[in-house]
Amino acid sequence: MSVVRRGAEIREPSGLPLEVFDPAPVGVLVCRGEQHVLTYMNAVYRDIFGDRPLGVPVRRAFTDLEEQGYLDLLDPVFRGGGPVRVAAAPVTVRYAHGRVEQRYFSFSMSRIASVGEDPGVLVVAAEVTGEVTAAQQARTLAEERRRTLRRYQSLVATATQKVWVADPDGSFVEGSEEWERATGLPWRELRGTGWLDTAHPDDRESLAEAWSRAVEEVPVRFEHVYRLRDPDGAYRHCLLRAAPVHDGGTVLEWMGACIDIEEEWQRKRRGELLSRAAAAVTESRDAPDAFAALSRVVVPDLVDECGIYLLPDSPESLAEDAPLVVERVAATAREGLPPGLPPRRKEHVDPDHALARAARERRPIHSSFPPGDVPADIAPPGVLPWLERTGAHGGVFLPVLVDGAVAAVVAAFVCGHHEPIGPADRTLLREVIEEAHDALSHALRLQRSQRIALAMQRSLLTEPPALPHLRIVARYLPSSSADEVGGDWYDSFRLPGGAVLLVIGDVVGHDLRAAVAMGRMRNMLRALAVDHGDLPPGEIVRRLDTVTQSLEPAVGTTTCVMARIEGTGDAENLRGPWRVTYTVAGHPPPLLVTESGDTRFLEGALHPLLGVLPPDDLRDSTTEDLPPGGTLLLYTDGLVERRGEPLDRGLARLRRHAAALAREPLETLCDELVATTTATGDDDIALIALRPHVP
Repeated sequence: MSVVRRGAEIREPSGLPLEVFDPAPVGVLVCRGEQHVLTYMNAVYRDIFGDRPLGVPVRRAFTDLEEQGYLDLLDPVFRGGGPVRVAAAPVTVRYAHGRVEQRYFSFSMSRIASVGEDPGVLVVAAEVTGEVTAAQQARTLAEERRRTLRRYQSLVATATQKVWVADPDGSFVEGSEEWERATGLPWRELRGTGWLDTAHPDDRESLAEAWSRAVEEVPVRFEHVYRLRDPDGAYRHCLLRAAPVHDGGTVLEWMGACIDIEEEWQRKRRGELLSRAAAAVTESRDAPDAFAALSRVVVPDLVDECGIYLLPDSPESLAEDAPLVVERVAATAREGLPPGLPPRRKEHVDPDHALARAARERRPIHSSFPPGDVPADIAPPGVLPWLERTGAHGGVFLPVLVDGAVAAVVAAFVCGHHEPIGPADRTLLREVIEEAHDALSHALRLQRSQRIALAMQRSLLTEPPALPHLRIVARYLPSSSADEVGGDWYDSFRLPGGAVLLVIGDVVGHDLRAAVAMGRMRNMLRALAVDHGDLPPGEIVRRLDTVTQSLEPAVGTTTCVMARIEGTGDAENLRGPWRVTYTVAGHPPPLLVTESGDTRFLEGALHPLLGVLPPDDLRDSTTEDLPPGGTLLLYTDGLVERRGEPLDRGLARLRRHAAALAREPLETLCDELVATTTATGDDDIALIALRPHVP
C-alpha cells in the first residue's frame, strides 16, 4: 500500500446533488462533520462493502475497517491537510452473513464543502484485487524459476549422475561431464540421438520406442531401464529418468538423469531366479521334468542355450579312460535363435570332453572361443552344428551334485552379441542349481525307486503260455499321466490237471512297496493254485486271503479275479466245448464277448476285496460257458476309470469298444482297448484276454 498526499488546496464542489455519483463505475462514499457522519454511498460501494447504515459516524458503520487503520486518514483530510491517495491497499471485508474476504483497493479521500451543508470528505474506491493477484503470481513464478535455475546449475556442477537436457522433440541438447566420462564419448557424439548408440543392441530399439512415445504423450515422469555401455565396452544397467518442463501448456524442454542401478538390478535378478528355480523344480513330475524346468529358468536370463545331461547311477561310469553315456533330458534355447537342438536322447561322450571332465573332476569348466568356432571337446554331442550357426562364443559346464554324487551336468552357452559368461553369472548359475538341490534329490530318489519297481513288475509279468486250442494275450501299460509305478499284475499258467488259470489283480499304491506287495501276492496265489488245483477258484482266493491277513507287515489292499478255463480231452490236448469258473474279490467283473458282438459282465461270485472278510468266511465260484470264438477279458480299473466320471460310464464304454472288436484278432482287440484309454487314463492298465481257437 502506498499513500500519496497532495497540496493543502481545498476545492469546493459546485453544489451538484450527490446523486450524480449513482452511476459511477467506482465506489463513492461521503461523510460530513468532525464525526464523519455517513451521508451517502453509491451502489458500487454497497456491492463492495455491503449495506451500511446512513446517519451514523463512519467508524460505527465500518467497525471492520476501523481496526485496519484506513479510517484514521479521514481526520487530516477533513482538517484541510489535502487529498490522500492509497494504491493497492489490502482490505479485509467482513460481511453481515459472516463471510470474510481479503481484497485490494486503490482509493482517494478529498475534502468537500457545499452550500448549506457541513463540510465533509469524499471517498472514491476502485477494486484492484485481480491486478494485484496476477502481479503476485508473476513475482512468485519468477522467484521459483530463479530458484530452479540456481538448483539446476548446482546439480549439474556437483552431480555424480549423468544429467542431460533435451529439446521439446526429444533431441539431447545439453549433457554433463559425468555422462561423457561414463560412456567414454565426447558430447558431440552423444547429442541429438547419438546417445541411443550407447545402449545395448538388444535394448536399443525398445529404448528408442519408449522415449519417442514419451515425447509424444508427455507423461508427468518418464522412466526406463536399459543397459549402458561403459568406456571398456562392458554394459551396466541404468535407470533413465526424465520430466518435461512446462510453460502453460507448452513443453519448453526435458530434464533428466541416468542413474546406475547395476548392483540393485543384480540383487533383484538373483532373488527372482532363485525363487523361480525352487518353484519350477518343486512342481515337476519327475527328474527329467525337473531338470528341463531348471533349464527354462536360466534361459534367457543367464545364457542363450542350456542342455542338461543326466548321468547313470553307477559310479563306474566316471572312470577316467571310459566313454561316458549320458541322457540329454533338457534342451532349451532363447527365443529367436534357429531350431535344430537335438531332442531328449542317450549320448556317448569321450573321456577327454569338457562334459566328462566336469563330471569326473566335480568342478566347473569354462571356455571362451571365437564366435562360431566351437572346439570339438567343448560342444556337446549333436549340438556342434547348432552352436556354429548361432555364433556361440562361450560355454560353461557345471556338475550338479545331489546327495554328494554327480547326478547331472549343465552345459550352457552364449551366442551372438550376448556378453561372455562372467564370474558373477557363473556364480549365479551355480546358486540356481544349488537352490533346487532338495527338489532334485527327491525327484532322483523317486526315479530310482520307480525304476526298481518297474523292473520288478515287468519281471513278474511273464508271457502267457502257448496252447494248441486257446489263444491268450496280455497287455500292461503304465499310466500316461501318473509318474508312479502301480501294483497291477496279471498271470496265466496251466494247472497239473490241464486246466488253464487266468488271474488279474491290483495292489493299492503307486510306489516300490506296492510293487513288492504285488510280487508277493502273485507268487502266493500261483503256489496255492498249483498245490490245490482241484479246488474251485473261490476256495483258493479264500486261502490267499487267510495267508495275507497273517502277514506282517500287511501287503496292503488287494483286489483280484481268478478264472479257471476247462475243456474236454486229456491234460495234454484240451479242446472245447469250454467252461469258465471264476471268483471276484473286489475287482471289476470279467467281460464275456461273443463272436457276434454280444457282451455281458460276469457278475456272479462277487465278494469284497482281500483283507476284509474273516478268514473262515466262504468265497464261492460261478461257472459259465465260453462259446466258440468268444473272448474272456480280465482287466484292472485303469482301463475303465476316468477322473470325474462315474464307473458305470467307463464300463459301458468298454462293452461298446469290445463289441466293435469282437471279430478282430485277439492281439488287435487288446491293443485297441488300451489305445482308447491312454489319452485320458490316470492309472496303470493291465488286461489279459483268452479266446478259444475257432475250427
